[in-house]
Amino acid sequence: HEPVLDLAGHTILPGLMDAHVHLMFSGGPDPTAIQQYSDPLLTLIAAQNASKTLQAGFTTVRDTGARGFVDIALRTAIEQGMIQGPRLFVSGHFICMTGGHGSTFGARQADGVAECRKAAREQLRAGVDVVKVMATGGVLTEGTEPGAAQLSEEELRAAIEEAHKAGKITSAHAHGTQGIKNALRAGIDSIEHGTYADEVALEMMREQGVFLAICIGATRAPILKAASNPDIPAYIVQKNTAVLDHQLATLKTAYEMGINVVLGTDSGTPSNEHGHNAEELEIFVEQGIPPMDAIIASTSRVAKLLKIEDRLGTLEAGKLADVVVVQRDPLSNIAALKAPLYVIKDGVIVKHPHDEKGLK
Repeated sequence: HEPVLDLAGHTILPGLMDAHVHLMFSGGPDPTAIQQYSDPLLTLIAAQNASKTLQAGFTTVRDTGARGFVDIALRTAIEQGMIQGPRLFVSGHFICMTGGHGSTFGARQADGVAECRKAAREQLRAGVDVVKVMATGGVLTEGTEPGAAQLSEEELRAAIEEAHKAGKITSAHAHGTQGIKNALRAGIDSIEHGTYADEVALEMMREQGVFLAICIGATRAPILKAASNPDIPAYIVQKNTAVLDHQLATLKTAYEMGINVVLGTDSGTPSNEHGHNAEELEIFVEQGIPPMDAIIASTSRVAKLLKIEDRLGTLEAGKLADVVVVQRDPLSNIAALKAPLYVIKDGVIVKHPHDEKGLK
Protein backbone atom coordinates (compact mmCIF):
# COMPACT_ATOMS: atom_id res chain seq x y z
CA HIS A 1 0.00 0.00 0.00
CA GLU A 2 1.16 3.53 -0.76
CA PRO A 3 1.65 5.67 2.36
CA VAL A 4 -1.13 8.15 3.10
CA LEU A 5 -0.22 11.52 4.60
CA ASP A 6 -2.73 13.26 6.85
CA LEU A 7 -2.28 16.91 5.89
CA ALA A 8 -5.43 18.38 7.40
CA GLY A 9 -4.86 22.04 8.19
CA HIS A 10 -1.87 22.30 5.86
CA THR A 11 -1.55 23.91 2.43
CA ILE A 12 -0.62 21.77 -0.58
CA LEU A 13 0.88 23.42 -3.66
CA PRO A 14 2.65 22.40 -6.86
CA GLY A 15 6.43 22.16 -6.56
CA LEU A 16 7.89 25.66 -6.74
CA MET A 17 9.97 26.77 -9.72
CA ASP A 18 12.78 29.30 -10.10
CA ALA A 19 13.53 30.61 -13.59
CA HIS A 20 16.97 32.04 -12.82
CA VAL A 21 19.65 30.43 -10.63
CA HIS A 22 23.40 29.83 -10.85
CA LEU A 23 24.20 26.61 -8.98
CA MET A 24 27.97 26.96 -9.46
CA PHE A 25 27.94 30.11 -7.29
CA SER A 26 27.25 29.80 -3.55
CA GLY A 27 26.44 33.35 -2.52
CA GLY A 28 29.96 34.25 -1.41
CA PRO A 29 30.91 37.93 -1.33
CA ASP A 30 33.10 37.95 -4.46
CA PRO A 31 31.95 35.96 -7.50
CA THR A 32 35.41 36.11 -9.10
CA ALA A 33 36.57 33.63 -6.42
CA ILE A 34 35.38 30.79 -8.66
CA GLN A 35 38.32 31.53 -10.96
CA GLN A 36 40.44 29.66 -8.42
CA TYR A 37 38.20 26.56 -8.51
CA SER A 38 38.53 23.65 -10.90
CA ASP A 39 35.50 22.53 -12.90
CA PRO A 40 35.24 19.26 -10.89
CA LEU A 41 35.14 21.28 -7.65
CA LEU A 42 32.49 23.59 -9.13
CA THR A 43 30.41 20.53 -10.00
CA LEU A 44 30.51 19.36 -6.38
CA ILE A 45 29.61 22.86 -5.17
CA ALA A 46 26.71 22.94 -7.63
CA ALA A 47 25.49 19.55 -6.37
CA GLN A 48 25.42 20.85 -2.80
CA ASN A 49 23.50 23.94 -3.92
CA ALA A 50 21.06 21.81 -5.90
CA SER A 51 20.25 19.84 -2.74
CA LYS A 52 19.61 23.05 -0.78
CA THR A 53 17.30 24.27 -3.54
CA LEU A 54 15.24 21.08 -3.56
CA GLN A 55 14.95 21.07 0.24
CA ALA A 56 13.54 24.61 -0.02
CA GLY A 57 10.62 23.30 -2.07
CA PHE A 58 11.90 24.23 -5.52
CA THR A 59 11.50 21.08 -7.59
CA THR A 60 12.31 22.68 -10.96
CA VAL A 61 14.87 25.39 -11.74
CA ARG A 62 16.46 26.94 -14.78
CA ASP A 63 20.22 27.38 -14.38
CA THR A 64 21.08 30.41 -16.48
CA GLY A 65 24.77 29.83 -17.05
CA ALA A 66 27.70 27.84 -15.73
CA ARG A 67 31.34 27.18 -16.52
CA GLY A 68 32.73 23.99 -17.99
CA PHE A 69 29.24 22.56 -18.57
CA VAL A 70 29.04 21.65 -14.89
CA ASP A 71 25.28 22.27 -15.11
CA ILE A 72 24.89 19.60 -17.78
CA ALA A 73 26.85 17.09 -15.68
CA LEU A 74 24.70 17.95 -12.68
CA ARG A 75 21.47 17.54 -14.66
CA THR A 76 22.61 14.07 -15.72
CA ALA A 77 23.53 13.08 -12.16
CA ILE A 78 20.12 14.18 -10.88
CA GLU A 79 18.22 12.49 -13.71
CA GLN A 80 20.08 9.23 -13.08
CA GLY A 81 19.36 9.35 -9.35
CA MET A 82 23.00 9.69 -8.26
CA ILE A 83 22.19 12.78 -6.20
CA GLN A 84 19.11 14.69 -5.10
CA GLY A 85 18.29 17.96 -6.75
CA PRO A 86 15.58 19.82 -8.61
CA ARG A 87 14.61 19.11 -12.19
CA LEU A 88 17.22 21.15 -14.07
CA PHE A 89 16.93 23.14 -17.28
CA VAL A 90 20.44 24.27 -18.16
CA SER A 91 22.12 26.90 -20.32
CA GLY A 92 25.74 25.77 -20.48
CA HIS A 93 28.05 28.69 -21.26
CA PHE A 94 26.38 32.04 -21.66
CA ILE A 95 27.35 33.82 -24.87
CA CYS A 96 28.86 37.29 -24.57
CA MET A 97 30.99 39.65 -26.61
CA THR A 98 34.75 39.64 -26.01
CA GLY A 99 35.29 41.20 -22.59
CA GLY A 100 31.54 41.42 -22.04
CA HIS A 101 29.40 40.58 -19.04
CA GLY A 102 30.14 37.04 -17.93
CA SER A 103 33.56 36.89 -19.58
CA THR A 104 35.19 36.37 -16.17
CA PHE A 105 32.79 33.53 -15.30
CA GLY A 106 33.40 31.08 -18.13
CA ALA A 107 31.25 32.62 -20.87
CA ARG A 108 31.71 31.69 -24.53
CA GLN A 109 33.02 34.97 -25.93
CA ALA A 110 31.92 35.60 -29.51
CA ASP A 111 32.05 38.54 -31.92
CA GLY A 112 30.07 38.90 -35.12
CA VAL A 113 27.12 36.98 -36.49
CA ALA A 114 29.06 33.89 -37.60
CA GLU A 115 30.81 33.46 -34.24
CA CYS A 116 27.57 33.91 -32.29
CA ARG A 117 25.86 31.34 -34.48
CA LYS A 118 28.71 28.90 -33.90
CA ALA A 119 28.72 29.60 -30.16
CA ALA A 120 25.03 28.74 -29.96
CA ARG A 121 25.59 25.56 -31.94
CA GLU A 122 28.36 24.58 -29.51
CA GLN A 123 25.97 24.91 -26.57
CA LEU A 124 23.31 22.90 -28.40
CA ARG A 125 25.83 20.18 -29.23
CA ALA A 126 26.72 19.97 -25.53
CA GLY A 127 23.05 19.38 -24.69
CA VAL A 128 21.66 22.61 -23.27
CA ASP A 129 17.95 23.26 -22.75
CA VAL A 130 18.38 27.03 -23.05
CA VAL A 131 20.70 29.32 -25.02
CA LYS A 132 21.63 32.33 -22.87
CA VAL A 133 22.96 35.53 -24.44
CA MET A 134 24.32 38.72 -22.89
CA ALA A 135 22.57 41.72 -24.41
CA THR A 136 23.99 44.29 -21.97
CA GLY A 137 26.68 44.78 -19.37
CA GLY A 138 26.08 43.58 -15.86
CA VAL A 139 26.53 44.21 -12.17
CA LEU A 140 28.94 41.37 -11.36
CA THR A 141 31.45 41.90 -14.17
CA GLU A 142 33.79 44.72 -13.20
CA GLY A 143 34.22 47.35 -15.91
CA THR A 144 30.91 46.67 -17.65
CA GLU A 145 27.98 49.07 -17.49
CA PRO A 146 24.57 47.42 -16.88
CA GLY A 147 22.78 49.97 -19.03
CA ALA A 148 25.08 49.59 -22.04
CA ALA A 149 24.16 47.33 -24.96
CA GLN A 150 26.70 44.60 -25.76
CA LEU A 151 25.89 41.88 -28.33
CA SER A 152 24.17 43.53 -31.30
CA GLU A 153 20.68 42.73 -32.52
CA GLU A 154 22.16 40.78 -35.45
CA GLU A 155 24.48 38.80 -33.18
CA LEU A 156 21.63 38.02 -30.80
CA ARG A 157 19.37 36.96 -33.67
CA ALA A 158 21.96 34.48 -34.97
CA ALA A 159 22.17 32.69 -31.61
CA ILE A 160 18.42 32.81 -31.06
CA GLU A 161 17.67 31.40 -34.51
CA GLU A 162 19.96 28.43 -33.88
CA ALA A 163 18.27 27.68 -30.55
CA HIS A 164 14.79 27.90 -32.03
CA LYS A 165 15.74 25.67 -34.96
CA ALA A 166 16.75 23.07 -32.39
CA GLY A 167 13.49 23.50 -30.47
CA LYS A 168 15.17 25.17 -27.49
CA ILE A 169 14.26 28.34 -25.63
CA THR A 170 16.40 31.46 -25.27
CA SER A 171 17.21 33.87 -22.49
CA ALA A 172 18.83 37.33 -22.57
CA HIS A 173 20.59 39.05 -19.72
CA ALA A 174 19.45 42.62 -20.37
CA HIS A 175 19.44 45.63 -18.04
CA GLY A 176 19.59 48.57 -20.47
CA THR A 177 16.75 49.77 -22.69
CA GLN A 178 18.63 49.39 -25.98
CA GLY A 179 19.86 45.89 -25.15
CA ILE A 180 16.37 44.81 -24.08
CA LYS A 181 14.91 46.04 -27.37
CA ASN A 182 17.72 44.40 -29.36
CA ALA A 183 16.90 41.06 -27.72
CA LEU A 184 13.15 41.49 -28.21
CA ARG A 185 13.53 42.37 -31.89
CA ALA A 186 15.84 39.35 -32.27
CA GLY A 187 13.10 37.01 -31.00
CA ILE A 188 14.14 36.25 -27.41
CA ASP A 189 11.88 34.13 -25.16
CA SER A 190 12.78 35.63 -21.78
CA ILE A 191 14.43 38.77 -20.48
CA GLU A 192 16.55 38.55 -17.34
CA HIS A 193 16.44 41.70 -15.14
CA GLY A 194 14.82 44.23 -17.51
CA THR A 195 16.05 47.00 -15.21
CA TYR A 196 15.80 50.04 -17.47
CA ALA A 197 12.93 48.83 -19.67
CA ASP A 198 10.95 51.79 -20.94
CA GLU A 199 7.28 51.80 -21.90
CA VAL A 200 8.04 50.77 -25.48
CA ALA A 201 10.19 47.82 -24.37
CA LEU A 202 7.57 46.66 -21.87
CA GLU A 203 4.84 46.90 -24.50
CA MET A 204 7.01 44.81 -26.86
CA MET A 205 7.37 42.20 -24.10
CA ARG A 206 3.63 42.11 -23.55
CA GLU A 207 2.77 41.87 -27.25
CA GLN A 208 5.35 39.13 -27.88
CA GLY A 209 4.43 37.12 -24.78
CA VAL A 210 8.02 37.30 -23.53
CA PHE A 211 8.75 36.23 -19.95
CA LEU A 212 10.51 38.53 -17.45
CA ALA A 213 12.64 37.42 -14.48
CA ILE A 214 13.84 40.52 -12.62
CA CYS A 215 15.77 38.96 -9.67
CA ILE A 216 15.32 41.81 -7.18
CA GLY A 217 16.53 39.89 -4.12
CA ALA A 218 19.90 39.42 -5.81
CA THR A 219 20.17 43.18 -6.22
CA ARG A 220 19.08 43.98 -2.68
CA ALA A 221 21.12 41.38 -0.77
CA PRO A 222 24.64 42.85 -1.25
CA ILE A 223 23.33 46.33 -0.40
CA LEU A 224 21.87 45.07 2.88
CA LYS A 225 24.98 43.04 3.75
CA ALA A 226 27.64 45.55 2.63
CA ALA A 227 28.11 47.17 6.04
CA SER A 228 28.65 43.83 7.79
CA ASN A 229 30.66 42.18 5.01
CA PRO A 230 33.55 44.30 3.70
CA ASP A 231 34.56 41.47 1.35
CA ILE A 232 31.73 42.34 -1.06
CA PRO A 233 33.47 44.33 -3.83
CA ALA A 234 32.58 48.02 -3.80
CA TYR A 235 31.72 48.03 -7.50
CA ILE A 236 29.01 45.39 -6.91
CA VAL A 237 27.41 47.38 -4.09
CA GLN A 238 27.62 50.58 -6.14
CA LYS A 239 26.03 49.09 -9.27
CA ASN A 240 23.31 47.25 -7.33
CA THR A 241 22.42 50.47 -5.53
CA ALA A 242 22.08 52.22 -8.89
CA VAL A 243 19.71 49.61 -10.35
CA LEU A 244 17.51 48.63 -7.38
CA ASP A 245 14.82 51.31 -7.60
CA HIS A 246 14.57 50.85 -11.36
CA GLN A 247 13.99 47.11 -10.91
CA LEU A 248 11.26 47.71 -8.34
CA ALA A 249 9.55 50.09 -10.76
CA THR A 250 9.89 47.58 -13.61
CA LEU A 251 8.28 44.85 -11.50
CA LYS A 252 5.31 47.06 -10.61
CA THR A 253 4.73 48.28 -14.17
CA ALA A 254 5.25 44.87 -15.76
CA TYR A 255 2.75 43.27 -13.39
CA GLU A 256 0.18 46.01 -14.01
CA MET A 257 0.62 45.61 -17.79
CA GLY A 258 0.02 41.86 -17.62
CA ILE A 259 3.52 40.89 -18.72
CA ASN A 260 4.59 37.29 -18.01
CA VAL A 261 6.57 37.99 -14.83
CA VAL A 262 8.20 34.83 -13.46
CA LEU A 263 10.07 34.15 -10.25
CA GLY A 264 13.81 34.44 -10.76
CA THR A 265 16.24 34.78 -7.87
CA ASP A 266 19.74 34.75 -9.42
CA SER A 267 20.56 32.52 -6.43
CA GLY A 268 24.28 32.08 -5.94
CA THR A 269 25.19 35.73 -6.49
CA PRO A 270 26.79 37.69 -3.60
CA SER A 271 24.91 37.33 -0.28
CA ASN A 272 22.14 35.50 -2.18
CA GLU A 273 22.49 31.89 -1.06
CA HIS A 274 20.64 28.90 -2.45
CA GLY A 275 17.69 27.61 -0.45
CA HIS A 276 16.27 31.07 0.22
CA ASN A 277 14.52 31.29 -3.15
CA ALA A 278 11.07 31.95 -1.65
CA GLU A 279 12.27 35.28 -0.26
CA GLU A 280 11.76 36.71 -3.76
CA LEU A 281 8.05 35.94 -3.36
CA GLU A 282 8.01 38.15 -0.26
CA ILE A 283 9.41 40.97 -2.39
CA PHE A 284 6.63 40.43 -4.95
CA VAL A 285 3.99 40.73 -2.24
CA GLU A 286 5.73 43.72 -0.61
CA GLN A 287 5.51 45.45 -3.99
CA GLY A 288 1.76 44.94 -4.23
CA ILE A 289 1.46 41.67 -6.16
CA PRO A 290 -1.32 39.49 -4.66
CA PRO A 291 -0.02 36.27 -3.07
CA MET A 292 -1.87 34.01 -5.54
CA ASP A 293 -0.30 35.83 -8.48
CA ALA A 294 3.12 35.49 -6.83
CA ILE A 295 2.52 31.73 -6.49
CA ILE A 296 1.48 31.49 -10.16
CA ALA A 297 4.70 33.32 -11.09
CA SER A 298 6.67 30.59 -9.30
CA THR A 299 4.73 27.58 -10.59
CA SER A 300 2.54 27.41 -13.68
CA ARG A 301 4.02 30.43 -15.43
CA VAL A 302 7.58 29.10 -15.15
CA ALA A 303 6.28 25.78 -16.47
CA LYS A 304 4.88 27.67 -19.46
CA LEU A 305 8.24 29.39 -20.03
CA LEU A 306 10.01 26.02 -19.96
CA LYS A 307 7.30 24.46 -22.17
CA ILE A 308 6.52 21.78 -19.58
CA GLU A 309 3.03 22.97 -18.59
CA ASP A 310 1.58 19.68 -19.84
CA ARG A 311 3.54 17.84 -17.11
CA LEU A 312 4.17 20.30 -14.29
CA GLY A 313 3.18 23.62 -12.74
CA THR A 314 -0.27 22.74 -11.37
CA LEU A 315 -1.77 19.96 -9.27
CA GLU A 316 -3.83 17.99 -11.79
CA ALA A 317 -4.51 14.34 -12.49
CA GLY A 318 -2.06 13.02 -15.04
CA LYS A 319 0.74 15.46 -14.22
CA LEU A 320 3.98 14.58 -12.43
CA ALA A 321 3.68 14.59 -8.65
CA ASP A 322 5.83 17.57 -7.71
CA VAL A 323 4.24 18.78 -4.47
CA VAL A 324 5.11 21.13 -1.63
CA VAL A 325 3.31 21.10 1.73
CA VAL A 326 3.50 24.09 4.09
CA GLN A 327 2.06 24.51 7.55
CA ARG A 328 0.30 27.84 7.07
CA ASP A 329 -1.75 29.52 4.36
CA PRO A 330 0.58 31.38 1.97
CA LEU A 331 -2.36 33.49 0.78
CA SER A 332 -2.47 34.97 4.29
CA ASN A 333 1.31 35.09 4.72
CA ILE A 334 3.53 34.35 1.73
CA ALA A 335 6.42 33.68 4.13
CA ALA A 336 4.83 30.26 4.75
CA LEU A 337 6.53 29.13 1.53
CA LYS A 338 9.96 29.64 3.14
CA ALA A 339 9.45 26.62 5.41
CA PRO A 340 8.08 23.60 3.52
CA LEU A 341 7.28 20.56 5.68
CA TYR A 342 7.17 18.09 2.82
CA VAL A 343 8.75 18.25 -0.60
CA ILE A 344 7.75 15.61 -3.13
CA LYS A 345 9.47 15.35 -6.51
CA ASP A 346 8.06 13.01 -9.14
CA GLY A 347 6.13 11.12 -6.46
CA VAL A 348 9.12 10.64 -4.14
CA ILE A 349 9.23 12.32 -0.73
CA VAL A 350 12.57 14.17 -0.66
CA LYS A 351 11.89 16.24 2.46
CA HIS A 352 9.94 15.10 5.49
CA PRO A 353 9.31 16.99 8.77
CA HIS A 354 10.85 14.12 10.76
CA ASP A 355 14.03 13.96 8.70
CA GLU A 356 15.76 17.28 8.18
CA LYS A 357 18.00 15.81 5.47
CA GLY A 358 15.08 14.45 3.48
CA LEU A 359 14.15 10.90 2.55
CA LYS A 360 14.69 8.83 -0.56
